[in-house]
Amino acid sequence: MKIAIVTSEATPFSKTGGLADVTGTLFKQYLRMGHDAYLFTPLYRKIYEGFSDNLEDTNLELNIQLGIDIKPCKILKHKKHNIFFIGNQEYFGRRELYEDTSGEYPDNGARFAFFCKAFLEVIQKLQISFDIIHCNDWQTGLIPLYLTINLKEKEIFSKTHTVFTIHNLAYQGLFPPEILGYIGIPYDLFHLEGIEFYGHVSYLKAGIIFSDVITTVSKTYAKEILTPDYGFSMDGILRKRANYLYGIVNGIDYNEWNPATDPYIPYRYDKRNLNEKEKNKTYIIERCGLNIEPQNPLLCFVGRLSYQKGIGLILSSLDDKLINKVGIIILGRGQFEYQESISFLKQKFPERVFFYNGFNEELAHLIYAGCDILLMPSRYEPCGLGQMIAMRYGNIPVARETGGLADLIEDGVTGFLFKEYSKEDFSIALKVAIYAYKHKKLWNSLMKEAMSRDFSWEKSANEYLKLYSNLLS
Repeated sequence: MKIAIVTSEATPFSKTGGLADVTGTLFKQYLRMGHDAYLFTPLYRKIYEGFSDNLEDTNLELNIQLGIDIKPCKILKHKKHNIFFIGNQEYFGRRELYEDTSGEYPDNGARFAFFCKAFLEVIQKLQISFDIIHCNDWQTGLIPLYLTINLKEKEIFSKTHTVFTIHNLAYQGLFPPEILGYIGIPYDLFHLEGIEFYGHVSYLKAGIIFSDVITTVSKTYAKEILTPDYGFSMDGILRKRANYLYGIVNGIDYNEWNPATDPYIPYRYDKRNLNEKEKNKTYIIERCGLNIEPQNPLLCFVGRLSYQKGIGLILSSLDDKLINKVGIIILGRGQFEYQESISFLKQKFPERVFFYNGFNEELAHLIYAGCDILLMPSRYEPCGLGQMIAMRYGNIPVARETGGLADLIEDGVTGFLFKEYSKEDFSIALKVAIYAYKHKKLWNSLMKEAMSRDFSWEKSANEYLKLYSNLLS
């Protein structure tokens, strides 16, 4: 089976969030399983600067038409694998992927229309006939549309099927209708049953409508997005395509996230020698300059400081009484008001609270290995990787029962769940977790059970492959 994964970011080359982890790791998993997999992603400035030794010139140069403009496209390839980087200095030679300090790049609509068009031109030039083109999020949503309206009659695409994965429905790729002519989309598709969305063109909606199959990243989230509460006003069109919508949970890369081999942590361990985990706790407490009694739990949060992730709920629950009984380490960046509130909390409790404003790979590994309880009180969570990593490291999650958190955490067995997004429900779940932590035999049982769960990508990859096979049969 010949598979193309098309994505706007993929580890280790580019990353702003979980999308990169999923696409980069799924590609590697397919290779390990012996499939003929290809990866296509933009050639960002960071990739050219950080991976130039691994890149080779394909000598393939294209001219991509957008409106009356002709945009040059240069294709580089990874020296060892079928990873193709689609380059254009104007669009992808910037410091960041999607935005800068002033906000989202105003030409994102043109940038990713170029990427979608260039991908389809590249595979025609290379004469690669794919069985499956697996698109990811709004940045690739125009590919199924372009295929349907322009290219389906071409021999190279005659047996190709498209899969479109929604990683987070909140990101919809919305642009003014004036962009239609520029990106080569007929105006007669701009209507309620087409790609119009409240007066805008939606690249996400294009992917939903024109792909053969839609997937999202957990079974519960696949059900949630069919409802007004979680559908971000896309629930109507998703209900119309509900028979083609599947939930396949993500996995994590066990080569990267394994406490028994992790090069970032000073004391490696597994579920048979949890005493080494305690040493990691002592290490990170000292490294972060905290003063935490050994019998008290060390809480943590790793991720975006955003409305979605429930940071407000965490901050409202960390009253003086609780903070004096625990320590908390927060690693992340995001909304300014949350950064300010956490910084103030750190100043107020310098020996109980540590805050790293940004992302640090080494520190993330140390946090998962050294902390006791991971906080994930998300308003919604399509899948979530943090809870899988945490459980792999014996770090017990306290999470809201939504999306992938509901699918992957077994309440009272591998973590603690709460239903309503409220301070009261979250506080109760956190108190139950802290109570369990005080009982060592019970806590060890929780850690061992959590560490025993299989979150490797092989299971998820097999589900995708089964879906692909059904499309081809």
